[in-house]
Amino acid sequence: MGKIAVCPGSFDPVTFGHLDIIKRGARVFDDIKVVVLNNQSKSTLFSVDERVELLKEATKDISNVTVDSHRGLLIEYAKEVGASTILRGLRAVSDFEYEMKIASINRKLEDEIETFFMMTNNQYSFLSSSIVKEIAKYHAPVSDLVPEIVENALRQKYAESPLD
Repeated sequence: MGKIAVCPGSFDPVTFGHLDIIKRGARVFDDIKVVVLNNQSKSTLFSVDERVELLKEATKDISNVTVDSHRGLLIEYAKEVGASTILRGLRAVSDFEYEMKIASINRKLEDEIETFFMMTNNQYSFLSSSIVKEIAKYHAPVSDLVPEIVENALRQKYAESPLD
């Protein structure tokens, strides 16, 4: 059995920054399990099922990537799928403090699973799902920030609901 890494996130929606980490991780690990987590403290635009479908479409050409969802603790999911690694992307130093806390508690819960941090490509260092949603809400173009399927889904979501 090869090295399995779990790449978790809310992916609301998936961006080119997320895909950069997933694609680069797929070159390092034998198998990447991209898992959409249901973070109840976050208000989301897309349902978990919608996010899974968008991710599946966006990663369909990466043979060693599968997409899943999980409603419990990440570390439990990682154990369930036999992962030895959690793969997380970092955009800036400001991300590191938060991510270090999460990695530390995951290590306390399961010391056999390591967390690997991968720096995002500089061209995506400013990019977040929140920024993409804010731009899309005002019907500005996001084609250089997200895959076409995500851009279309954003357009449809914001056509359905008036601006706040």
